[in-house]
Order: sequence, then structure tokens, then C-alpha cells
Amino acid sequence: MDGAPRARQRLLVLGAGPAQIGLLRAARERGLFVIAVDRDPAAAGFAYADRRAVLSTEDEPGIDRLARAEEVEGIVSPGADWPVGVAARVAERLGLPHPIDPATAAVATSKQRQRERLAEAGVPQPRVLAEPAAPAVVKAPDRQGQRGLTFVRTDDEFPAAIEDAVAASRNGSHIVEEYVDGPELTVQAVSIDGTFHPLLVADRLTADPPAFGVALVHAWPCVSKTQGPVAAARAAAEALGIRNGPTYTQIKVGADGSRVVELAARLGGGHDAELCETATGIRLNDLALDFALGTRPRVSEAPGARAGGACVLFLVAPEGVLQAVEGREEAEAAEGVLDVRVYREPGHVFGPLRHGSDRAGAVLAVGDDRDDAIGRARRAAASIRFHVA
Repeated sequence: MDGAPRARQRLLVLGAGPAQIGLLRAARERGLFVIAVDRDPAAAGFAYADRRAVLSTEDEPGIDRLARAEEVEGIVSPGADWPVGVAARVAERLGLPHPIDPATAAVATSKQRQRERLAEAGVPQPRVLAEPAAPAVVKAPDRQGQRGLTFVRTDDEFPAAIEDAVAASRNGSHIVEEYVDGPELTVQAVSIDGTFHPLLVADRLTADPPAFGVALVHAWPCVSKTQGPVAAARAAAEALGIRNGPTYTQIKVGADGSRVVELAARLGGGHDAELCETATGIRLNDLALDFALGTRPRVSEAPGARAGGACVLFLVAPEGVLQAVEGREEAEAAEGVLDVRVYREPGHVFGPLRHGSDRAGAVLAVGDDRDDAIGRARRAAASIRFHVA
């Protein structure tokens, strides 16, 4: 009937943890009816959903039944690799829009298949070692968030590292790669009809072993030159057949140039889309929503800088049972701070920092330059106190 209000579009979001909060918030601001899925009933992202489903994001039959029952018009997996394949397959069966097809998703969510495809295309990447020799990196081929990932410094560390990777892997396998010494960067981009649009290149400052690979800061602008990393990320996306959708590519800049550590066919899981918006004004979360709902995204060819520097600084809590968190309001009021997120509620048990999921929260800040933004974020973080038993 003319003049009748349009029903809200219904979107199924796989995940409601810290990695999905940015997109869930953007979906609410857009007026979508959001059904969020997470196996954690206390997931912080449920606060932004109209309906929640306590369900594993890897339970494909359950996700399929839920999508049909809710009559969703789109499905998206931001910030998590394996559910990207689940979303692609469910979308194909239900005739829903999705930026990549199941075959492309299968390659993008397997580190081993990525390595093979990138090698075929001649994309620079760390070499897979047939004969393990330290220093090297041992990883599970189908996990993210540093699960099953170990930096091996001496040959006698290989057995334990391989055992850890095999235990973490879904298929009981592992990969041994050469260690590339040098800074690590991330390239955030979207591809639209085969055209690769780089949006932001940031430094990825990581923790020391045993928390190898765990990001402590995402900082912009990066110190290194960006042409090489962008070219490597573009080549990786094209080699994997990604013609549409967001990509998040980790790059190591070694002595012989940029090498692709891995590409994720999704938004980054460390508030990367919010960092992109803060730095350039480009709403990457909204672009991801466009892809999920079948709307053609539009992106500026030359995004402009909105700040001299910006960063996401992650919070690490002491080990123990969380009793309370104090100082958040003080941190939010600090100069240059745009957002403060605390991931866990009282009762959560913090162990040692080993994986990305062990982090306790994050601070998003801007400054006159990169170092100023990091300094402001650190001062804000110092005011947040995690009381543990």
C-alpha cells in the first residue's frame, strides 16, 4: 500500500564478540533488524541485536535453519574466518547475496590452500618448509587468532609446536613456514567487480613470544612505504579470485620486499573498520553491510585523512577471576580518545596472554601524528583498572 512503512531488512550476523561489535553497531544505526549468533550467551555484541541466538557460528545446519526461519535478506561473517565459508554456503542455498561464492570461501579460509594458490600466481609469501629448520613459524592451517601458532626459535622446539598446531587444527594438520624478519602491516581494502580499492595501511605491533602474533596496537599511518604492501595485497586478492567484498591482508616487509602472511575475505577482527573510518572517513562497516544485502557499494578512489594519526590499543588484564573494572569513564574522557571497549564481564577468568581472545579490551584514539595517538591511548589505558581475584 502506498505510504506504508517499509519492513526493516533482516540481517543475520555470525558472531557477537569483540570482533563483530563495530558491524553490529553500524547495522543498528542503519535501522536493520539484526539477528546475531554467538555460542557465548554473554557476548557483548548481543546488546546491538534485535534478536540473539546462542549457537556456534560454525554450526552450519543450525545457521541454515535459523536463516530460513528468520527469513533473512542477508548474512555476514565479520571478523572471523571459518564462518565466512558457512555464510557463503548458506547464502548460496537460500539465494541470498554474498560477496564471494563457496568455492572462493573454501580457499580463503584455508591457509594451506591459500599458500598453494598464491604460489601458483607467483605472489610473494613466506616459504613453506618441507624440512623444518629454525627460526620458523608453525601454524594450524584452518585457525585464526593465533590458535596453534608458534614461533620456533630452536630446532628442539618443533615437536611441541607441531603438537600444539595439530591439536588446534580442525583436520589435524600443520604448516611450517620460514620466519620473515621485519615489520608487519595490514592492508584493508574492498574489491568491487574485480577492482581492488586499498583503504588503509596500518602497522601491526605485536606481543613477544609466547604471545607470538597477538596484536597489541594497530597504528596509522604506518612507518614503512605502502606501495609494496598494497601491491602484494592486490595480487593476493586477485590470485584467490576475490572480485567483491572486504579483505584484510597481513603483510610482512622483509629484506627482499613485501610478503603476504595471509588474506582474510572479511573485515579485520581488531576494530580495523573503525580505525579506517577514524583515519579516512570511509565507513568500511557500511560497505560490508552493502555487500551482505546486495546493494552496490561505492567508495572514493582517494580517501582523505581526517586525523594526523590514529590507533587501536588493546588492553591486557592480569591473570585471575575478574571482579570489577574501574576507570573506564576516565579513559573515555581523555584527550583524543574516541572509544573504549571492555570485552569481559565480572566472573570471566583471564589466563596468560597467548591468543587474540585473551585481550581484555581496546582503546581507539586519534592524535596530531601516529606517536601522539599511541601516547594518548596508552595514557587512557593506564587509567583502566581490572580487579581480579
